[in-house]
Amino acid sequence: MLPAVTALGGGHGLFTSLQALRRVTDRLTAVVTVADDGGSSGRLRRELGGIPPGDLRMALAALCGDDTTGRTWASILQSRFDSNGPLDGHAIGNLLIEGVWQSHGTVPGLDMVGQLLHARGRVLPMSLVPLTIEADVVGVDPVTPDESIIIAGQHAVAVSQGLVTGIRLVPSHPIACAEAIESVMTSDYIVLGPGSWFTSVLPHLLVPELAEAIITSPGRRVLTMNVDASHETAGVSPSRHLEILADHAPGLRLDVIIADASFAAGDPILARYAQMLGAELLVTAVRHRDGSARHDPLRLAAVYDDLIVGAA
Repeated sequence: MLPAVTALGGGHGLFTSLQALRRVTDRLTAVVTVADDGGSSGRLRRELGGIPPGDLRMALAALCGDDTTGRTWASILQSRFDSNGPLDGHAIGNLLIEGVWQSHGTVPGLDMVGQLLHARGRVLPMSLVPLTIEADVVGVDPVTPDESIIIAGQHAVAVSQGLVTGIRLVPSHPIACAEAIESVMTSDYIVLGPGSWFTSVLPHLLVPELAEAIITSPGRRVLTMNVDASHETAGVSPSRHLEILADHAPGLRLDVIIADASFAAGDPILARYAQMLGAELLVTAVRHRDGSARHDPLRLAAVYDDLIVGAA
């Protein structure tokens, strides 16, 4: 039997991670952030008041079946309305998911959409309540560059021109999705990242029950770092990324940290920081072959295969 894996994250980072992990195991669960407040998800969140569906939709699409039905439905979910009316820009999948939720509930509804896509795995929210990210940011005002201000909202934090120094969730103690907790506690491997550090990776560690499960699970913990510093962490070294992670989750210990060779090359103290978190640092080429600032799913799958299947 292949190992069970829970992957945590959101957005394009989790999408890439799932594309890689599905090549390694079919016992795969995605646990997704629910703090998105921009675009189609933000509009639906403001109108309907529930958790945003966008990142959950992307995770479902990443796990679609390898048959014609799965790929066709994934394409439909990801496509958007183009109109001069209120539907313009809405992802079709977001509306489908919201409609299923109204009649069947959140987790059963996601399972139903997964069945429609012949999904190779399960998609769960990290919490059943919508969350707001609050960030402490410095350098926004050039007149007072050392002054810290509070920026609220995932989208606002993601596009902030300042340096994010820390985040928190509102509400601060949201109830975690019970099925997500069970998945983490029963997984052989727990994979964090890649993704926007403050708005996709760290939020999972700020939901108390989920953080406790990640920290105490008997499974091996793997952190996949980004291939470079994203807008949220522009100019921040790889070792500083790990320091930020430790600041937000003091009890977290990792088993393996995967770092792209090009990003790690200029940071001579990265291995020391990895060791402080209890982890083996694995430096290898996982950047996309075209040189862009994204992971290559095939390269990442090869690394996961060595770690997860090779060690089984």
